[in-house]
Amino acid sequence: MENSTQRKQTNTFAEDVLNGLTDNPKHLSSKYFYDDEGSRLFQEIMKLPEYYLTRSEREIFRNQTDEIYKAFHADKSEFDLIELGAGDGTKTSLLVDYFLKKNTKFRFVPIDISEEALNFLTEKFHKEFPDLDIQTEQGDYFKTLETFKEKSETRKIILFLGSNIGNFSEEQALDFFKHLREVMNDDDLIFIGFDLHKNPKTIINAYDDSQNVTSRFNLNLLKRINLELGADFNTEEFLHYASYHPIERAARSFLISQKEQTVHIKSLNKSFKFKQWEPIFMEVSQKYNLEMIEKLANESGFEIAKNFFDKNHFYTNSLWKVRI
Repeated sequence: MENSTQRKQTNTFAEDVLNGLTDNPKHLSSKYFYDDEGSRLFQEIMKLPEYYLTRSEREIFRNQTDEIYKAFHADKSEFDLIELGAGDGTKTSLLVDYFLKKNTKFRFVPIDISEEALNFLTEKFHKEFPDLDIQTEQGDYFKTLETFKEKSETRKIILFLGSNIGNFSEEQALDFFKHLREVMNDDDLIFIGFDLHKNPKTIINAYDDSQNVTSRFNLNLLKRINLELGADFNTEEFLHYASYHPIERAARSFLISQKEQTVHIKSLNKSFKFKQWEPIFMEVSQKYNLEMIEKLANESGFEIAKNFFDKNHFYTNSLWKVRI
């Protein structure tokens, strides 16, 4: 039996699908990619040879662990390590392991929309780090952020990794960091992953892989709508298409209707018509240069403490402190 929280999440999902499919052009929100199956498929994507992002960030965490530790723990105080969209915690485990070996006093607070991902992460970390103080939070981290300041006065270090910020428009990214600033104290820090501008061919290959895992990942959202909202999408009638625009520095993905068709969504009591080759906009993945990162930090009330780069300068983890 559904509880009130589950019903509310379902209603929000239905409303967003209705708004997206009645708009012109049609679109669906990328925040709904990560149901249990979507999270599993994304784990596959991160292992693909074309998907450099995970490897680049892991390289930073693996090779610069001590520098990150010193930047986080400069004043030697206790802190909450809060990760937004924690996933399987593979990269974060490198930091957690190092911090524990340094006898650092901290609590790990992973937040994810997927209960399966959090259960997996909790079980994994309990085995690897039996002494770790871990408190999971399930849900939309935008809403969960509201409670951070109320729950604890402990210094917060917020992790927003994996270039998740790239899924936001410029306006959304600015609003997101302004919102973060509101729930952060003066001594809190935020550590953000940014995918940097580079060879366009390298970028496009990451979003249109040879094994079609990214295609299945995008199409899974249609399957989720079928399952949760009673739709009758035939996923074989849609194809995944990725593009990259070097002037805008943005990769975009679409699902394209291969024929004229009508899809009915039972829970909305509504049908949606698709023209042949009509796209559904699925996701943007913004790429950044250092000037863009600095501008975003400054306009949202932060300043850059330090940028950490991989050896190819494909990626940076940017540490921000609150501008007082």
